[in-house]
Amino acid sequence: MTVFFTADTHFGHAGARALYRRPFASVAEMDAAMLARWNATVRPEDEVWHLGDFALNMKPDAMRGLLERLHGRKHLITGNNDGPAALALPGWESVQPYWEMELEGTGLVLCHYAFRTWRNMGKGWWNLHGHSHGRLKPLPRQADLGVDAWDFRPVTLAEVQAARRRGRAPS
Repeated sequence: MTVFFTADTHFGHAGARALYRRPFASVAEMDAAMLARWNATVRPEDEVWHLGDFALNMKPDAMRGLLERLHGRKHLITGNNDGPAALALPGWESVQPYWEMELEGTGLVLCHYAFRTWRNMGKGWWNLHGHSHGRLKPLPRQADLGVDAWDFRPVTLAEVQAARRRGRAPS
């Protein structure tokens, strides 16, 4: 099992195309591309932590169907655009506004929002977040995992850390 992270998919959100300069001709094309890239990356047995803003302007049945089609066991860290229908979807393994975990020997603080400081920051822990759509300069050991910064697909912690070592800081 591999653990992945993503954020700010904004499935169904027409405004996301213009606001975040997404390279898709329509919402349907955007949603289909993100679904395909997710499923090409994530296997059904993998785990995905979605760091908020899953879908907007979608009916509950459409959101449910979409979540069912996305591979992996999915957790939602709530974002500012996750309404009651998104939070209530039966396909989430868990739903919470904040989570701490250790993965591959690295402590992680997960939230939709970037922090200026976080628990165990001085002990090597990372803050993984969304919300800023790749527009916020990160602090050391901080990464925006929104799809706009990561080719519209989930990524692993190792990918994030390798990108930072190469000087690529998409967040």
